[in-house]
Amino acid sequence: MAKENFKPRMSDEAVEAKTGKTWSRWFKHLDAAGAKQMTHQEIVAHLRDKHDVRSWWQQMVAVTYEQARGLRDVGEKPSGYEISVSRTIAAPVSKAFKAWTDEKTRKNWLANDFTVRKSTGNKTLRITWTDNTDVVAAFYSKGDDKCQVVAQHSKLKDAKASAKMKKFWADALDRLKELIE
Repeated sequence: MAKENFKPRMSDEAVEAKTGKTWSRWFKHLDAAGAKQMTHQEIVAHLRDKHDVRSWWQQMVAVTYEQARGLRDVGEKPSGYEISVSRTIAAPVSKAFKAWTDEKTRKNWLANDFTVRKSTGNKTLRITWTDNTDVVAAFYSKGDDKCQVVAQHSKLKDAKASAKMKKFWADALDRLKELIE
């Protein structure tokens, strides 16, 4: 079932420049090819084998088609739903990273405990969240006294859980920003 008022995140001009077709042409073609009954992998293989679409665009066309036809929600991945929230903070990346890794500091902005699976100093933390979902905290320097912090939470069970965690991380990163700026 096609979604009313669905708007792809890429323009017709961009997709046509890279793939040779606009969204409406791709959607008509994929409908005719039976893509509504195909798995994601089968749609990607069709785009690769029959249309020589490059790898990144295979995914973009397949996911956008699935979303437009109501086969996949925005933010839905094969392993569950995924959200991402970021904040630019007027502090060095090392201070933001420490606010995640120093338990005493972290308790001031994030009450939840978690398990760090892998840490790359001042760059990323790979985290198992309390409900066994995954969080990646990424840190990007934007100069000496400015950084961007991204919390990407994946393996969420549904759209409702995604919306809840999107708000959770927005509020948490706002508290972090307030604390360390």
